[in-house]
Amino acid sequence: MKKTLVVGASLNPDRYSFKAINALRLAGHTVVAFGLKEGIVADVNIQKEWQFTADIDTVTMYVNPQRQVEFYNKIIALNPKRVIFNPGTENSEFEALLSMNKIETEQACTLVLLSIDQY
Repeated sequence: MKKTLVVGASLNPDRYSFKAINALRLAGHTVVAFGLKEGIVADVNIQKEWQFTADIDTVTMYVNPQRQVEFYNKIIALNPKRVIFNPGTENSEFEALLSMNKIETEQACTLVLLSIDQY
């Protein structure tokens, strides 16, 4: 199972990041989460402080491209295997930086990938 960092995690059940955390946990993946508000979704603590280590396999993005700039160096430093850009988060500038650092990128929906067993 892949350890996944959800960036842009929300406590709002209508948000896709909330649904993704639940779906990832249901599929047996280890999940850590970063968001604007602390709280718990499923059994995952959403953190407001960036305190993540380099054992992340996948980062799944739920923040718009303008807000992603503050995460560029933090995510590159984690050296994940891949970063998933969910619909609305596509960012060619960040994708190029990730590629230069040999980190795979994917423009896809985490929920769809899980539902078709392609995660």
